[in-house]
Amino acid sequence: MRTVQLVDLAHARSGDKGDTANIGVIAYDPQDYPLLQEVLTVERVSEHFGSMVKGRVERFELPNLHALNFLLHGALDGGGTVSLMTDAQGKVFSTALLRMEIEVSESVAERVVGRGRVPADFGSALETG
Repeated sequence: MRTVQLVDLAHARSGDKGDTANIGVIAYDPQDYPLLQEVLTVERVSEHFGSMVKGRVERFELPNLHALNFLLHGALDGGGTVSLMTDAQGKVFSTALLRMEIEVSESVAERVVGRGRVPADFGSALETG
């Protein structure tokens, strides 16, 4: 087994509705959708975000899109119009979830590592740029 980041298996989008952040996670390759279903449980996503999410986490499966959708209730401190949070509209929740590390088989890791788009380290960009 080997550890990879979720970004190597999927891309994601996020947004908000009131105090609820919404994250859609879409497999790059349909063959990886069952793995996403297995590892991206409500419990695992709740644990990943910890105290950032005050309410429950819900998961919805969209097999025709090879995607999962998560609702993170109580994640936005009241939402965009009332919150003083830096991201009161939940736009960066998808990036935070894509940083989740998951265990995959060696063969899956060899196939997917480096496929995702991870922002370069700012310090490294300055040194090379």
